[in-house]
Amino acid sequence: MARVALYPGSFDPVTNGHVDVVRQACTLVDRLIVAIGVHPGKAPLFSIDERRAMIVEVFAPFAAASGCGIECVTFDNLTVAAAQKAGASILIRGLRDGTDLDYEMQIAGMNQTLVPDVQTIFIPASPTVRPITATLVRQIASMGGDVSAFVPKAVATRLKAKFSQ
Repeated sequence: MARVALYPGSFDPVTNGHVDVVRQACTLVDRLIVAIGVHPGKAPLFSIDERRAMIVEVFAPFAAASGCGIECVTFDNLTVAAAQKAGASILIRGLRDGTDLDYEMQIAGMNQTLVPDVQTIFIPASPTVRPITATLVRQIASMGGDVSAFVPKAVATRLKAKFSQ
């Protein structure tokens, strides 16, 4: 039976932290579904199509190198419902620090109660990417700062173009 996992997030933008989690997840599962959460109350910097393009461009090489299938979907409901719909029995969550762990443990417990067949797997971030957040990347880029240490080159190019408009 194939191991199918769902990795949810906003990916606004894709960061090196996301890359780290995907690189590790692709060695654990047969198929990884990257799920872009759509929240009506949030105004993302990048459109769904722009985020999807970044995800495919950046993550596909890691998936191919490990023999993992990868696809990208969107969802606007509960993460566990999106996992069920996609046929995933695993949720992938990245952890940067203890604060993330506390929060993610609460969410994992609630998800386990809602849908017992979907298991959460935590992937610890590598030390070099632990401080990276998409929020900080957007703030630095919006003020003309160099984000090349925090995002893949293709994403840095997109951020520069977005803020030069």
